[in-house]
Amino acid sequence: MAAIKGYRRPNGKSGIRNHLLLMPTVVCANQVVTKIQQQIPGSIAIPHQHGCSQVGEDKDRTHKVLVGMGRNPNVGAVLLVSLGCEVMDAKQIQKEIAETGKPVVWIDIQEEGGSVNTIHKGIEIADQLINEIKNTPLVDIPLSELIVGVKCGGSDATSGLCSNPVLGRASDLIIQEGGSIVMGETTEIIGAEHILAEKAVNNDVKNKLYQSIARFEEEINRMGVDMRGGNPSPGNIEGGLSSIEEKSLGCISKAGSAPLQGVVDYASEIPGKGFYFMDSPGNDIECVSGMAAAGIQLVCFTTGRGTPTGNPIVPVIKISGNEEMARRMSDNIDVDVSTVLTGKENLDLAGKRLFNEIINVSSGHLTKAEILGHQEFSISRIGISL
Repeated sequence: MAAIKGYRRPNGKSGIRNHLLLMPTVVCANQVVTKIQQQIPGSIAIPHQHGCSQVGEDKDRTHKVLVGMGRNPNVGAVLLVSLGCEVMDAKQIQKEIAETGKPVVWIDIQEEGGSVNTIHKGIEIADQLINEIKNTPLVDIPLSELIVGVKCGGSDATSGLCSNPVLGRASDLIIQEGGSIVMGETTEIIGAEHILAEKAVNNDVKNKLYQSIARFEEEINRMGVDMRGGNPSPGNIEGGLSSIEEKSLGCISKAGSAPLQGVVDYASEIPGKGFYFMDSPGNDIECVSGMAAAGIQLVCFTTGRGTPTGNPIVPVIKISGNEEMARRMSDNIDVDVSTVLTGKENLDLAGKRLFNEIINVSSGHLTKAEILGHQEFSISRIGISL
C-alpha cells in the first residue's frame, strides 16, 4: 500500500497541509480578516461576499461551506471573525468546527469595539494559533485516506482526447489503493449523464444523478435562457469543442472506470470510499470551493486553454494535454501530458506519472498555484439577497 506524509487530526482525519485559516463569517468582516492575514505569514484568509441578507437554503449553504472549510483536515486551526449582526451564527459555526478537536477561536468586531481593536486582538490570537499548530508532526498516512477532487476548466479538444483520460487512469490507481475520487460539475455531464448513470451501484444512485440534471434544466427553462454560449464557453468552442455533449463525454472520463458509489450535495462530506459525484456548478472556483468544504485534500484540474485557479486550503494540480499552452503557461501547469498525443507515451504511463505527482504533492511538494499564491474562493449561491 502506498503512503503519503500528512497531519493526523484529533478526530482521526488526515490532512496534507497544516493551515491556519482566518475566516470572516460575513462580507463586512473581510477587511479586518485581510489585515490580520497580512501580519501573520503562513496564514490563509478566505474573504467572501456572503453571510448576511440570506434566508432558507441559501443561508444554510453559506453556513455549510464555512463550516466545511474549517473542518477540512488540511486546516490545523481556525480564527473566526464576525461583525455581530449578520445572519450567520458565528457561535454555531465555531461549535461545529471545534467538534473536530482542532483549536477554533472566535472574535467579534462590534464586541471588540471596531476594526482597529479587532485587528490587534486577531493578530495576537493568530500568532498564538500558528505557533501552536506548527509543532504538529508529519506522519505516514495511508493513501487509502486520500480524497481527490477531479475537475476540468478551460477545456479544449485535447482535454477529452488526452488530459481527462490520463486523469482517469490516475483516478483508477487512487481507488485501487483504497482512496476516493470526487467529480463535480453537474452542468458538464449533460448529454453524457446516461453513461455515468450506468456506472451507478444501484438505482437510488442512478436516480439521484438524473435528478441533479433535471433540477438544473428546470432552472434554465424557468429563466428562459439557452445555456449554449455559456457552456460550451467561447474559449471551449475556439479550442475545438463543438457541443456540450462532446465536452461532457471528455469530462466524465476524469473519474476513470470505477463504479459510481453515490451522489452528494454541494459541500457535503463524502460518506464512503471509491468514486462519488458532487452536484455542483461548473464554475471552476465555486466547484473547487465546494469540494474543499466537503473535506477533499487535493484537486487534480485538467485544462487545455490554461487557467491559474487555485484554492486557499487545498493544493490544485494543473494537468494539460495542450503542448503549446503548457509551454506558454509553464508557470501554471504542473503536469504536461501532451506526450500522449505525440505518441511518446500511452495513457497508462502518463496516468502513472500523474499518480506519482499526486503522491509527491500529498507529501508536501508545492503546486504551481500554491507557489504563486492562487487562493481563489467562492460560495455558490441559491436564492436572492434580501
